[in-house]
Amino acid sequence: MSGSGPADDPARPGSGEFTATVIVNAPAPKVFAAFLNWEKQSEWIPFTRVRVVEGDGGEGSLVEAVTALGPAVLRDELRVVKVNAPYEVRVVHCGKVLRGPGSMRCTAMSGDRTQIVLHEWFHLPPGPVGKIAWPVLWPGSKLGFTGALKRFGRLVEQGRLP
Repeated sequence: MSGSGPADDPARPGSGEFTATVIVNAPAPKVFAAFLNWEKQSEWIPFTRVRVVEGDGGEGSLVEAVTALGPAVLRDELRVVKVNAPYEVRVVHCGKVLRGPGSMRCTAMSGDRTQIVLHEWFHLPPGPVGKIAWPVLWPGSKLGFTGALKRFGRLVEQGRLP
């Protein structure tokens, strides 16, 4: 953005940090491929429709996730900045509300199991609003993402996500 300083750079980690981790009983390449099937994320992220709006879903692509719960709608735009299959994908949330970098890592484990670690560093609203809002929002975000990742893992294990 023109005229914005480094503090406005969505690629810079924000202070709203959270991590979610699950173990999936499937090999890392299968788990990674299922995660990068952006449109299928709509099947495991509650109340959310995900679609690729630019590119092929790989590096440089722009992905949009729209979450609607009743009259509340949150639009998340993320740019895929790095794909290192089958180990890691990095994104930058670059929308008006959700901003900051994120990553998803797959680590192969014994017995064809894979640990997934989702890590996000969102920018918080400035001033006291951000300081007050984050402790309230963070547990919901972590619980929501952990629950979604568990649902993702079950769908992969059942063969319902390619």
